[in-house]
Amino acid sequence: MLRRLTIHDVVLIERLELDFHSRLSVLTGETGAGKSILLDALGLALGARADSALVRHGADQAVVVAEFEIADDHPAHHIIAEQGLGDDEETLLLRRVLGADGRSRAYLNDQPVSVALQRQIGETLVGVHGQFENQRLLEPAAHRGLLDAHGSLTRLLTRTGETFGSWRRAAAASTEAEATLVAARRDEAFLRHAADEISTLDPQPGEEAELAEKRTVMMHGEKLLEAMNEAAADLNEGQGAETMLRAAQRHLERVAPLAEGRLEGAIAALDRAAVEAGEGVQQLEKISAEVDLDPRHLEQVEEHLFALRALARKHDVATDDLAELGIRLATRLASIEDGGADLKRLQAAEAAARVDYVKAATALSEARRKAAARLDAAVAGELEPLRLGAAVFTTQVELLAEDEWGEAGSDRVAFRVSTNPGAPEGPLARISSGGEVARFMLALKVVLARADPVPTIIFDEVDHGVGGAVAAAIGLRLARLAEDFQVLVVTHSPQVAARGAHHWQVSKATAKAGVLTSVDALSETARREEIARMLSGTRITDEARSAADRLLQGQSK
Repeated sequence: MLRRLTIHDVVLIERLELDFHSRLSVLTGETGAGKSILLDALGLALGARADSALVRHGADQAVVVAEFEIADDHPAHHIIAEQGLGDDEETLLLRRVLGADGRSRAYLNDQPVSVALQRQIGETLVGVHGQFENQRLLEPAAHRGLLDAHGSLTRLLTRTGETFGSWRRAAAASTEAEATLVAARRDEAFLRHAADEISTLDPQPGEEAELAEKRTVMMHGEKLLEAMNEAAADLNEGQGAETMLRAAQRHLERVAPLAEGRLEGAIAALDRAAVEAGEGVQQLEKISAEVDLDPRHLEQVEEHLFALRALARKHDVATDDLAELGIRLATRLASIEDGGADLKRLQAAEAAARVDYVKAATALSEARRKAAARLDAAVAGELEPLRLGAAVFTTQVELLAEDEWGEAGSDRVAFRVSTNPGAPEGPLARISSGGEVARFMLALKVVLARADPVPTIIFDEVDHGVGGAVAAAIGLRLARLAEDFQVLVVTHSPQVAARGAHHWQVSKATAKAGVLTSVDALSETARREEIARMLSGTRITDEARSAADRLLQGQSK
């Protein structure tokens, strides 16, 4: 609720600080005293559009600070947390600074914020209902939520939102699968050709290096074979290198005992050399036998090697990755063959999810229509005492086009009214006068009291153009509304003013700084005089004071 409003240099207000209370508070005063200035100042703090004309003449800037006390579950906490501004304060301060040049700055708990954010938070804190303003209750976008809250449809809303989410996810999966399948089928010929190429070539990891090595050997086969033959000839010249080494070894072994172990190293070295020489000869013979000098075989090796490299370049992969690529292509081809069945399964799941959503949304629609009938009847019961008995209020629940369905269901909800018998129904704001709009807002607020979360409600001259029993009915309903909400009303009606639990008088006087507006909390005696003035005009009579007493004595009835 609004706890305090501090105003500096706004139009005719030099400095003003007001402490507010719960229940019904009334603001009265003569025409032109400046009651609307208070609402304009509060509007600045709530993020309303700024106008440099609001800055008091001669001042550099206007400053308005609104202090609110909000419940732990108030929507403003969520908005503040989303912005990362911190939200551990029990009170909320909205400050607006407006320069004489028309530029303004907004603050939330002394942190700079955008005016848009200030307005978003302000809309959760205060609902202002004036004669010609575009009120939140007049906006069709808010009507569905208000009807749902009035009808206590949270469970059905939750179910509808869950099924809508499931349907959207199923539809997205189906759409993605269809797009994938279409793309795959479009590329099927290429995929099949590429897979066949790789399958025919049958590449193996490491094969390129092996073929390149084999090609090099075959290309230099004659030169290699010549060198190996000459080496073998040298090793086998005479008795052969191994035979000569073994002979030398035997000579030393015969006299080794006489050398006291000194020949053991030489004998071992000769033994190793003989073994290595024999192995060398065997390796030369083996390699010589393997040297392929057939040019047809070289051509086959080169053809396969070059084919591997060309295919790798074609697919922009390494030759050792061709085998894995072949596996991937085969998998994609298999998915094309199985894709139709998978797509049908996903499409069936999407259709089933849609059925679930339609079922939930239909149940919600039926509940909305029943809640709408109850709302219409309740509002109708409030209209007669407000001199709107000829008006007909209707809550329309209409089916939206499928592409407009959403988490909140498949309905469009709109509050409509006909103010005169036989007149067509239309939006409330378009066909009603300013005073009628305000009274309709009062009737709606009384009925929707617990459905609308805004804790502070301001009515600006809701009693405009009415008096007597109608004004008394308005006062009674305002007082009833104030049992659950903080209500502030600007009024010219003594019947409404008498219902207030708190009463301020707005007045205008000449001071050194010029003509200034002041606001004073009235004592019981001063309040009696103000209501008497409202009853009789400038000259307050004893009869007017008696009438004021009767109104005040009946305020609790």
